[in-house]
Amino acid sequence: MIADNPWVDALVRLGVLAIAMPLIPLVLVYLERKVIGRIQMRLGPMRVGPHGTLQTVADTIKLLTKEDLRPRSADRWTFELAPFVVVVPTLVAFVALPFTGGFFIRNLALGLFFIVAVSGLSIVGFLMAGWGSDNKYALLGGARAAAQLISYEIPLVLAVLAVAMIGGSLNLEELVNQQGRVPFIIWQPLAFLIFTTAGLAEVYRNPFDIPVAESEVVGGPFIEYSGIRWSMFQLAEYATTLLIAVLASLIFLGGWNWPLGNEAGAWLQIIWIVLKTSFFVLFFFWARASLPRLRVDQLMAFCWQVLLPFAFLQVIINGLVLVYGWPDLLLGVFSGLATIAAAYLTYRSARQAVEPYSPRYQTVRSIS
Repeated sequence: MIADNPWVDALVRLGVLAIAMPLIPLVLVYLERKVIGRIQMRLGPMRVGPHGTLQTVADTIKLLTKEDLRPRSADRWTFELAPFVVVVPTLVAFVALPFTGGFFIRNLALGLFFIVAVSGLSIVGFLMAGWGSDNKYALLGGARAAAQLISYEIPLVLAVLAVAMIGGSLNLEELVNQQGRVPFIIWQPLAFLIFTTAGLAEVYRNPFDIPVAESEVVGGPFIEYSGIRWSMFQLAEYATTLLIAVLASLIFLGGWNWPLGNEAGAWLQIIWIVLKTSFFVLFFFWARASLPRLRVDQLMAFCWQVLLPFAFLQVIINGLVLVYGWPDLLLGVFSGLATIAAAYLTYRSARQAVEPYSPRYQTVRSIS
């Protein structure tokens, strides 16, 4: 009955998405607290509910009942609309995201392009939040967030473009089906590295959390927000984290296809995509607990001087191999060599940034 009526089918699927999306932060916040607690040799939440499982529910109730304040000098419409401009593009991007071969809202022929294009609109919301708050720290945080997200969006899009080049399609289901034997991470390790790094920056997590750093800008563009509006920014952060994790699983790790193939039942496909997505989500949590924050000049220089040139290099490699009909093995070889070069350049840049502040450097400098 539902399948016969496309409008009813679309509304039901969107309803499922609308119900599931607010629940995602509840699960991810709890997992993040537990994972970071283990890394730091703590237990994490333990008091509210069994092993702290109801802690995020209690936090949600507190945020929903907390007073919603707005600075007197703030621009009312800009201030109040900013959370929606940040949240809605992320939720819309999930419409074109397949989870299994038959479980999705809509399978779009240009699904990959749609997701990348729509998710980038949230940058406007950060600028609106910073400008509308009439707070210099919020404005500085909004400007930093916009500069970071716009900059790292470029290598991320180029990494996605590299995958689309070898897959010959922008349809996510077709890209997954082409990874029945070999996932694209084998042929595109450099694109995978760039996508993962830029994905960390897109959700402003360590070492790219300077737009919201308490020691830098006292909380970033949403310092003046409270209650439900503040929680909407958190919803967007964790929804974007899940979006990038699922997208990376689909275009680099074969999604529900590799290594079981499309013959696997729906439940096995769901379990497989959940495991791959969980790997990326746990990686994001680990990065937040382990990596130090970059300075704003280091953050921008790393994007424009390291990630962007190597992203163009990956596209050029793919173009040469595809145009001249070289063996697919060369895709993995050239991309692997470029990945090693990018890792070494990043290591050298990090060493040069640390050495001027090291005690050994200061001692040598004082003697000389």
